[in-house]
Amino acid sequence: MTLSFSGEWPWYVAGPLIGLFVPALLLAGNKVFGISGNLRHICSAIVPGKLEFFRYDWRRTGLWNLVFLSGVLTGGFLSSYFAAPQVIHISPKTVSTLTGLGIHDFSGMAPRELFTWHALLTLRGIVSVVVGGFLVGFGTAYAAGCTSGHAISGLANLELPSLIAVLGFFAGGLAATYLILPFVIGGQ
Repeated sequence: MTLSFSGEWPWYVAGPLIGLFVPALLLAGNKVFGISGNLRHICSAIVPGKLEFFRYDWRRTGLWNLVFLSGVLTGGFLSSYFAAPQVIHISPKTVSTLTGLGIHDFSGMAPRELFTWHALLTLRGIVSVVVGGFLVGFGTAYAAGCTSGHAISGLANLELPSLIAVLGFFAGGLAATYLILPFVIGGQ
């Protein structure tokens, strides 16, 4: 087996590497990991002292997270231009279910029937983006973190709020998949 940066890594390599991230954070003296907190760090750096929520030493608590975010963005940019395109494998049952809801184009990362300006400029598209975006942003702020922060760092630190948040993420994902998404997609 040869690992490269041009394709996906098997779960038995990527999983332990992600798992070792938490002990590395603990050894480095930082328990906090997540992407959504970077928005707060950026706001604190740009608008210092204007709002109480943003008054903290972001350099001490958030600088490494901003470096991590920069690496994520840089890696995504580089892989989108230099990595070989990957074939997206979708289970036949998923294709069948989505076809029943009116989705027929599976050639890219996202179905064109849903992610075009035409689809966005419908009432359903605007409500989905605006209401969905608000709920994601509000939920992240209310839960004091995102899925990666709670599921990787919070659970590894045995934090009860992270367990509750992760259970909420799963419940919300199931509700969206089985109750909301068929309504949104099926009505296009």
